[in-house]
Amino acid sequence: MTSDPSGGGAVAEPVRVRRLTDQEGQKLQQIVRRGSTRSARYRRAMMLLASAGGNRVPVIAQLVAADEDTVRDVIHRFNEIGLTCLDPRWAGGRPRQLSPDDEDFVVATAITRPAKLGQPFTRWSIRKLVLYLHRVHGRVIRIGREALRCLLTRRGVTFQRTKTWKESPDRERDAKLDRIEHVLEHFPDRVFAFDEFGPLGIRPTGGSGWAASGHPERHPATYHRTHGVRYFHGCYSLGDDTLWGVNRGKKGTANTLAALKSIRAARPDGAPIYVIMDNLSAHKGEKIRVWAKKHRAELCFTPTYASWANPIEAHFGPLRQFTIANSNHPNHQVQTRALHAYLRWRNANARHRDVLAAERRERARIRSEKGIRWGGRPLAVVA
Repeated sequence: MTSDPSGGGAVAEPVRVRRLTDQEGQKLQQIVRRGSTRSARYRRAMMLLASAGGNRVPVIAQLVAADEDTVRDVIHRFNEIGLTCLDPRWAGGRPRQLSPDDEDFVVATAITRPAKLGQPFTRWSIRKLVLYLHRVHGRVIRIGREALRCLLTRRGVTFQRTKTWKESPDRERDAKLDRIEHVLEHFPDRVFAFDEFGPLGIRPTGGSGWAASGHPERHPATYHRTHGVRYFHGCYSLGDDTLWGVNRGKKGTANTLAALKSIRAARPDGAPIYVIMDNLSAHKGEKIRVWAKKHRAELCFTPTYASWANPIEAHFGPLRQFTIANSNHPNHQVQTRALHAYLRWRNANARHRDVLAAERRERARIRSEKGIRWGGRPLAVVA
């Protein structure tokens, strides 16, 4: 409440949402932009986003064609419980047949692996779970399939695919990522990346392309592998946005050293260079370390299971998409010529270095605004 100097009375503060967190703002923006959700959820998200943008209740009500009291109720509800208010719980219907303890038991059973409960399967289906609840010893849960589905949804339990994942066991993970981040931000013109791409075999490879409707291009299938494999040893210059490399029969210290020498030749001024690569054993031989120390080349290794931190990884995607996918090369010589032809085209059409610098600054600005570090790591909280 604030005082009105002209009338002497108190004036209520305008109703508006509290300050949004980054996650809340991004979620609301995603719902409003996509529009592929329930109309009630979409309208409520629009109300909250409009209020966060400084719009008053009458303006918001006109925007979403709703009553002003409805807008106020949604804003107050968001300030109380957050984004949960996007899914209203309508009253009505018969009283619930399950007590809160029964509902907790159902949810706990649903998220428990059936094998732990003596059932001979690895996951529940709705029918199997209903049948088990009807026969469970000690308590009888009478619930139908649709009621069970609604209960699980209301409690935030959804049917999801199991995923496998790896976490880097590298004890120096943060230190390595910090070093890579440092050289990328402070010495972009002296940073290079190296990695192997492959194995590349000689076989028809499926892909995608333009064709007449109903008449896709076909490649012959073959089960004969008589040409062996090759590995593309690629080098990438961040400052010049240039990608180059050669095909080799295998990975090894000698081939890695040859690639590093080509990188050093790209900067023959003798000043330090920084080469980002993964920690494959073929990249860390004694000859490589001695050569790197002698020629002022700092090797910045990515952490174990974190090769995504290598900038060249993103450039291997187009290389695979436009030279390997949708191809049927007869031999490795033709395949190598196709790779080099694409590299020549790519480097001739590379973006201007000023544009690249502007994009780096823009990405850094966005990361700072979102409060995240390079690689998606959260910034340390400053006291």
